Amino acid sequence: MKICTAWRMLLCVTALAAALTAAGCDEDAASAEVVESASAAETETVPVTEATAGTETAEEESSQEESALTEEAVPTEAETTAPEPVQADYTIVRTDGEIDWGSVPVLPIDQVLWKEDAGVRAEGQLCYDSEHLYVHLRAVEQEIRAENTEPLSPVYQDSCLEFFFMPEGWDKYFNIEINPNGCVCMQYGASRSERFSLVRGDITSYFDIRTGRTEDGWEVYYTVPLDYFRYFIPEYEFDGVLLANFYKCGDKTVQSHYLAWQPVETEKPDYHRPEYFGRMAFGD
Repeated sequence: MKICTAWRMLLCVTALAAALTAAGCDEDAASAEVVESASAAETETVPVTEATAGTETAEEESSQEESALTEEAVPTEAETTAPEPVQADYTIVRTDGEIDWGSVPVLPIDQVLWKEDAGVRAEGQLCYDSEHLYVHLRAVEQEIRAENTEPLSPVYQDSCLEFFFMPEGWDKYFNIEINPNGCVCMQYGASRSERFSLVRGDITSYFDIRTGRTEDGWEVYYTVPLDYFRYFIPEYEFDGVLLANFYKCGDKTVQSHYLAWQPVETEKPDYHRPEYFGRMAFGD
């Protein structure tokens, strides 16, 4: 009976030792598998690391390319330089409300042409608003002739102040000639021989013509409505450049004379020469 018990105990101890041995082998195997898995994981992360580096490189290159494009997109000096102002001999100033003629630039009509200087002088002023071009002309002369009274009369024979003008790029010009009576000769065309006369029944009120004598001569004020331009040039606006000249003459005055703002280089008297017009720019 004791022998059986001892034998059973021996069998139990042997079984326990075998179980422990088996357990120890499995732990080592599990550890080996973990190591191998870790090694495999490390091996697998190598290409991932390379891909990440490649992505960072691509992003850097993309960033550099964007920077280059940004630099290229920056306007050059030529592109950022403001356009050059319009070259003009006179600026037509813009006005609002009542006109202060004392602040409007004066242009001299002092080019003596074709005859000896008779001592006559003149000057002109221009300004504008959204609807009208305003004209003021003044003459300094002692012997004033004012015989013509009917529209389209030859006012150039009298003491006469004249304004010839055309928008730049246009092939025809207007001429407005006025004597001290407010008598007007008005025409439109390409040259002296290619013009037609313009007549309005209400010409004095339409152009608001006002004349008067001064201590040393006479003067005239009038307006040219924007609508008047548009009869000939639809959708015209007061901007850009007017090619123009101002004249003072008096063929049958005591002191016959010819004056101009811009010189006219012809052998005989001829104001109808647009190639000698000066440049007038509409200001802001």
